[in-house]
Amino acid sequence: MLTDLASASDEQLKERIAADLERQRERTNTLTTAVEDPDLLAQHSPLMSPLVWDLAHVGNQEELWLLRDVGGREPILGASIDQLYDAFRHPRRTRPSLPLLDVNESRRYVADVRGRVLDVLDDVELGGRPLLESGFAFGMIVQHEAQHDETMLATHQLRRGEAVLTAPPPPVPLSASLPADVLIPDGEFTMGTSTEPWALDNERPAHLVHVPAFRLDTVPVCNAAYQDFIADGGYMNPRWWTDAGWTHREREGLFAPLFWRREEGQWIRSRFGRDELLPPEEPVMHVCWYEADAYARWAGKRLPSEHEWEKAARHDPVSGRSRRFPWGDSDPTPDQANLGQRHLQPAPVGAYPAGASANGVRQLVGDVWEWTSSDFHGYPGFRGWPYREYSEVFFGSEYKVLRGGSFATDIAACRGTFRNWDYPIRRQIFAGFRCARDASPEESADGGTS
Repeated sequence: MLTDLASASDEQLKERIAADLERQRERTNTLTTAVEDPDLLAQHSPLMSPLVWDLAHVGNQEELWLLRDVGGREPILGASIDQLYDAFRHPRRTRPSLPLLDVNESRRYVADVRGRVLDVLDDVELGGRPLLESGFAFGMIVQHEAQHDETMLATHQLRRGEAVLTAPPPPVPLSASLPADVLIPDGEFTMGTSTEPWALDNERPAHLVHVPAFRLDTVPVCNAAYQDFIADGGYMNPRWWTDAGWTHREREGLFAPLFWRREEGQWIRSRFGRDELLPPEEPVMHVCWYEADAYARWAGKRLPSEHEWEKAARHDPVSGRSRRFPWGDSDPTPDQANLGQRHLQPAPVGAYPAGASANGVRQLVGDVWEWTSSDFHGYPGFRGWPYREYSEVFFGSEYKVLRGGSFATDIAACRGTFRNWDYPIRRQIFAGFRCARDASPEESADGGTS
């Protein structure tokens, strides 16, 4: 597992890195060979890049960090290519107008970069500088490609046309009933990490946080529950919305989650080119933060803070320590979490009992990203590294934090400390939520232990 990388030999590290790089590239190839060249070149939404841009951007970042920085190599196609694939220089909506590499050129480029990177990996000594400790630079690129794979899958969801992706359905949960929510006791816990070898800068450093007792939904909010909110006029009543949320709802004409529509008295959703009856027990997905917040208010609850979410996901009240994942320290297995595009949808709520937290909360990792109430900021002692543009430039009240990963998230880019963030209006991402509420005075008075 990743925590073992700090003590692994160079050979063991390199075997792990090579396997992770190959896993990401297999998925990238699946996503970019599933459609014909015109679909790779097209912009399926102004919110997203053309798939061919993502493909070459993945290769360019790999070249910048692993060939030029780590390997000391000269640019393969000249430094001018860096400008084309600089995500900060060119907003997504303008990228189709750039003189991008065509499909074949992009494929040759990323393959050439990868071949040379594997040569660098064979020769480099992993250590001696912070960027190479425990193979961090390689792990950063593994996670970068994984994140773009998830972005490309979101582009596939926005694409019009026949279905091209397939996957088996997720497991159905056992019929055992679960409590509606779980008490998370009052007290301190260690948030963030200072020891996870491939943790990114916004996950660092580890620090103690006191969290008052609260109750957290055992499972994410499901489609059936969200339908109740719609049926009760939730989208028509400004009482449940923040001022900014209500303004956004009216301006955009929101009436249901993205990809939902009503036909002959039934809710239908579109999923990767297929229309199907809305599955009532799946976690609701493709809702923005404003919608999640409005539902929570309607339900008499609230969204959990980022501190609350991480405590519920990581804190073990018996040992007092913070785990890497809800179930412990080992990397996710298929019976613990729905990750890695193994399925093309969330599992029904209540699935994956083996992935439950110490307090019995289910599906905190995988299935859907979960909106929290928190703005995106650095932790006390934060240091932007190895470049400010990964997280520091996004700090502020404009962005809301999401946690836990989705069915589209790779295991390399998902852990109990991993932080995602986006604008509160975003709906194309694979995001849902669960609700929280304050503990009762009696529960708080006894320390939240009963």
